[in-house]
Amino acid sequence: MGRPDRAARAAITQRRADAIDLRLAGVDWLTIGHKLAADPSINSDGVAYPQGYGIEKYRQELEPPSDKRLIELACKDVSKALRERATVLDENTDQLRQLMAERLERLFFTVYRAAIRSGDYQAVDRAVRIIERSSRLHGLDRPVRTELSGPDGAAVQVETAGLDELERLITLAGGGAGEDAQG
Repeated sequence: MGRPDRAARAAITQRRADAIDLRLAGVDWLTIGHKLAADPSINSDGVAYPQGYGIEKYRQELEPPSDKRLIELACKDVSKALRERATVLDENTDQLRQLMAERLERLFFTVYRAAIRSGDYQAVDRAVRIIERSSRLHGLDRPVRTELSGPDGAAVQVETAGLDELERLITLAGGGAGEDAQG
């Protein structure tokens, strides 16, 4: 079996999109498998789905795929389609990030020049804002460090409690299930 031609690849892409749509609609895996099967004898619509599951067996007039195999094929289709969509989304996101970086560079150049030449504080402020945005876009900012402190800035005291103390606190909080179990 060679690589599918353009029409077959388009039909496979459509089948995967249909599988995702069915899954999003809450259809179970086996029903998806039957709906997208190539063999009309097992296809829930009674027609041969183009490039459907088991197309090679159908062409050779062999037994159609089992229910277990139909489920596997439907799962595989949805997984592949979602991976492909995520890859395209990642590529598009990288392209958009690059475009935004170029826009910021152009804006920065004009604002920076105005800030340096005239000493305009508003231009300086805008230049700083562009630098901040560019830094966030490129992930250059360090994470903000936060610390917890106790009263008057002292260290937070951490105490450990035994089982008896925990049971006492649970009872005090109104969750005295231990009393019911013992009584």
